Amino acid sequence: MPTLFISDLQLDDQRPQATLWLLDFLEREARHADALYILGDLFEYWLGDDAPTRTGRQVADALQRLHVTGVPAFFMHGNRDFLLGSDYARSASMQILPEEVVVDLYGVPTLLMHGDSLCTDDLAYQKFRAMVRDPAWQRAFLAKSPEERMAFAGQARAESDEHKQGVSMDIMDVNPTSVTRAFKRAGVEHMIHGHTHRPAIHEHPLGASTGQRVVLGDWYEQGSVLRVSADGFDLQTL
Repeated sequence: MPTLFISDLQLDDQRPQATLWLLDFLEREARHADALYILGDLFEYWLGDDAPTRTGRQVADALQRLHVTGVPAFFMHGNRDFLLGSDYARSASMQILPEEVVVDLYGVPTLLMHGDSLCTDDLAYQKFRAMVRDPAWQRAFLAKSPEERMAFAGQARAESDEHKQGVSMDIMDVNPTSVTRAFKRAGVEHMIHGHTHRPAIHEHPLGASTGQRVVLGDWYEQGSVLRVSADGFDLQTL
């Protein structure tokens, strides 16, 4: 059975079709997997475990059912759901991973990331990322009312959309030097991440060897999954 990787679903009450794709995927394919890894941006936004959405409750119930079948689920924070906490993870029976982790995939040590930390050419985004990932900022934000948090999320999305229109796509993609550093920091030759919405398998020179970087697809127009087994990597749309 393969291990499954997904990311950038960005589920929202306003996009019910994407939620239905995930629920079907969990019911049909994921229950036959060795494990499921969600590498960030499961939700369009997450305002705190005390303010769950209808979609969030649906997904938690589905992941709980997956857990009952014996398939473990792992979650990594993305740039949109970085406030998802232990209470929600517990309700969904999924384990929260650190923002960089090396796992053994059928004998191949592999670095898992969301991927936004690799986009170091986008200085404005990296500044924003450092702010919202700061524990003190998160505590202050979660102390606000759900209405105040929603207003901030709406403003942040609008500013993000405006920012994307003003910079090139290359700036928002990964920086090759940052990728090489991540490989070397982890001491591996294989990496899986999402975030850029550019599904592909890339090769990176690492001195005497070559690294392989797999980029997961998003779930806007269709689902996307990476299946990893002892036979290798299979990146497909659903």
